[in-house]
Amino acid sequence: MRYEKSIFPNRLLPYLLILPQILVVAVFFLWPALRVLAESIIRVNAFGMNPRFVGLDNFVRAVTSGRYLNSLEVTAIYCVITTLLAMAIGLGIALLVEGTQRGRGVYRTLFAWTYAIPTAVVGTLWLFMFQTEVGVASRALKSLGIYWNYGINGFDAMFLIILLTVWQQFAFNYLFFTAGLKSVPKNLLEAATLDGCGAVRKFWHVSFPLLSPTTFYLLVLNITQVFFSTFAVINIVTQGGPHDSTNTLVYQIYMDAFLNSNTSLAAAQTVLLIILVSALTVLQFRYINRQVHYQ
Repeated sequence: MRYEKSIFPNRLLPYLLILPQILVVAVFFLWPALRVLAESIIRVNAFGMNPRFVGLDNFVRAVTSGRYLNSLEVTAIYCVITTLLAMAIGLGIALLVEGTQRGRGVYRTLFAWTYAIPTAVVGTLWLFMFQTEVGVASRALKSLGIYWNYGINGFDAMFLIILLTVWQQFAFNYLFFTAGLKSVPKNLLEAATLDGCGAVRKFWHVSFPLLSPTTFYLLVLNITQVFFSTFAVINIVTQGGPHDSTNTLVYQIYMDAFLNSNTSLAAAQTVLLIILVSALTVLQFRYINRQVHYQ
């Protein structure tokens, strides 16, 4: 395939066209990243003045802190359960909708709505539903003999934020799995049917292997999403409590930076978080990507 070479009337024009994007990246990504990296190796007083170089001391303080290690454990549990549930539910609903003959378009729209609702609104609504003693969901659970109180029970609080995150995140996975299922060749499914394969065997031996690129892509995005984009849910619903049972890495960074006024420690934790997520992504591409069939 031959590509035609673009010819601009002025040699500076292509650089001027990409200049706005370069400025956006530099101002909102590169500059903050450099500031965080610089602040992670210094220490300032409570007023943010008198900086002094401390090397890796902030990183050592972070990884030896009991609260930081607890937030790492909470994040790992939260990430694994949320990612698996959101992807499994998204795939299951995509299969059910694709197997429906009537009203398929309506179902697609309804299930996609949950992802369109802002996280702050979702957190507030679920907070009202599960409010102890007065929430609709809490009262329903109490009628079944389940005494729900996410304010004092760490298990209830973790269960609530996992349920909330999965409810919103599964729609994103559902949309991609729906697109992936539509790309599965019909002749392969028909051949499997002629060979006597049932619905389950057709899925595991035909559809699911061909969905591996979509599954791998969603796995990377879901893990990244849980690590970086769940601050609003925790801040609105649990504030990291009770007793740090829902205190994730992102929320711990927020607490150290804005509540404890320790920006240097928060900067070091931010660098560690970026390194951790980058390492997880590299491992996924190195090992899991080998099981992906792109053709």
